Amino acid sequence: MERFGVIVIGGGHAGVEAAWAAASALGPGGRVALVTMDPGKIGAMSCNPAIGGLAKGQMVREIDALGGVMARATDHAGILFKVLNMSKGAAVRGPRAQCDKYHYAAEVQRLLASCAAIEVFAGTVDDIVTSAVAGSSSESRPQCAGVRLPAGWRRVRVDEAAIERNLAGHHMAQPAYCAFGAPQEACELQAGAVVLTTGTFMRALMHTGESRTEGGRVGEGTAVGISGMLQSLGFELGRLKTGTPPRLRRGSLAWDSLVPQLGDEPPVPFSDMPLRASATGKFPALPQVDCRITQTTADIHALIRQNLHRAPMYSGQVDAECGPRYCPSLEDKVVRFADRESHHVFLEPESLFTDEVYCNGISTSLPADVQEGIVRGMPGCEQAEILRWGYAVEYDMVWPHQIGATCETKRVPGLFLAGQINGTSGYEEAAAQGLVAGLNAARRVLGEDPIRIGREQAYIGVMMDDLVTRTPREPYRMFTSRAEHRLLLRADNADERLTAIGRAARLVCDERLQSFAARMTALEVVRAGLQTVRVPTGRLHERARRPDVPMAEVANALREAGVAASDALVDRAVTELRYEGYIVRQHAEVKRHAESERSPIPAAIDPDAINGLGAEAREALRKFRPATLGQAGRLAGISPADVGLIAIAVKRWRGAGAAG
Repeated sequence: MERFGVIVIGGGHAGVEAAWAAASALGPGGRVALVTMDPGKIGAMSCNPAIGGLAKGQMVREIDALGGVMARATDHAGILFKVLNMSKGAAVRGPRAQCDKYHYAAEVQRLLASCAAIEVFAGTVDDIVTSAVAGSSSESRPQCAGVRLPAGWRRVRVDEAAIERNLAGHHMAQPAYCAFGAPQEACELQAGAVVLTTGTFMRALMHTGESRTEGGRVGEGTAVGISGMLQSLGFELGRLKTGTPPRLRRGSLAWDSLVPQLGDEPPVPFSDMPLRASATGKFPALPQVDCRITQTTADIHALIRQNLHRAPMYSGQVDAECGPRYCPSLEDKVVRFADRESHHVFLEPESLFTDEVYCNGISTSLPADVQEGIVRGMPGCEQAEILRWGYAVEYDMVWPHQIGATCETKRVPGLFLAGQINGTSGYEEAAAQGLVAGLNAARRVLGEDPIRIGREQAYIGVMMDDLVTRTPREPYRMFTSRAEHRLLLRADNADERLTAIGRAARLVCDERLQSFAARMTALEVVRAGLQTVRVPTGRLHERARRPDVPMAEVANALREAGVAASDALVDRAVTELRYEGYIVRQHAEVKRHAESERSPIPAAIDPDAINGLGAEAREALRKFRPATLGQAGRLAGISPADVGLIAIAVKRWRGAGAAG
């Protein structure tokens, strides 16, 4: 029996960030166990090998500001960088990168391997170990104490030679982790906290037409026992679905005849870590490529309509609540947008060293013969060779009202959930939850107060608040529209918003902190220069406020006046000027709501004892158990008047406690 500070189950994007954050937060002497079925798949990009996008890009920048690894791996593996929505306001722009999926996973593994505190085990978990602790009543409740590994698990080692070959960047990257030795007998791993990040693997089924296969990802199995274990602990489970499109062989496509989608020149990195801290010392680390655009046709839509009865979701074969509304399958698009004769499809290379192309926009679970007709009906794809069929996957999840904004479960102290198990969709959403869970798991072990990130601080805070105050009926995906303070949550200022929080939590290393301090000093110089430098029309800041004045003109004026100004910092400072009035108003709004967001609701308060509260409000309080008055006000069924009654009840409860 081995003892760890934190155990992380699952090696996807949530598990990676959870392990890294936990190891950082535990500090010297801390031990983190990462248990995964296939250590060579740690950090794998099972769907589109792309990171970021609208709102998602902001979230990756936030993960980076908090010391996470996703942005660093993206900068290492990116093969096309592009900031989306550049023609629109700064609040809704989002950086995105197409990645070489093999180099991304390899870099994630290299980073984890560089942390001596993280130990990887190849195997599955068949039970969560709990111990009974005294509750607030005469009853006892389980507290997480570790996990049990069934027979067959193996130790994992780091392949240093593979890491060195991968860094050269001349071939398809190989896994840095590999299992070794004979399978081991069943054992128990003890820990003060466990983070469960099962992705799409709990009782997972994959569907392509009438074909159904057990597994959460092509070539991998399913986790059967965890669902039953969670139910035995009293958790309420749901079932969701997601999907993926077919993959094509690039050499079979009329690539040069298709419209190119080019990356930015120069590309903008995700991470603020200085280049000297990167594995290669350069950005971008890999050669850059372009994607191509094609589209579906009216004939393709007719083919889909003729075969809807063969689609698992429409035939009733998939037993799930719903699929993702905002990243729907092609069959869903054809049904919901019946007036559309075509939809864009983006053909995106998955690697520099293979011929795989991802068909972004035609996620489908239709039978293979129909998929072939869809693909070959698209311009430029008439002779396409399909390397892998698209499929849908259905899986168990835990309704997220059963966790708090720290990712800790309300029912089992010490057990944390992160990623798609909480009903979310997307690498970025999973990674952000993993960071929150790993950080707070470590803080629980150390006896420190949890850290909650607010809606006004980050998209991460928006997501966590949404998860614990709503019941998703489809996989949750982040959008800028979900953030009421999105002008404050831009991609360019994530470091200013979150680095101090990450440093206080021991997530931000000295090198990152020094880089941040230097950048803030340089930014202040640019801000001062905008106020003092004069141009023929007057002071520079007055001209810079005009939206028709190019950023390059402002940057050149600063440099001619002797002000050292990078393009990125000029863009950031000018954005602040142009949106100054709106930013001031959003800060004022945040301040107005600050008291309710900070006002806790004690768990001991009985909703039935709150005078004047209606039945619907009582039920919402019992189900979601909001941590603050602000969270309570965002619950369906609770009115502003109800919030006032809850506030009075909290005040009386505290008064009674003080009197006692």
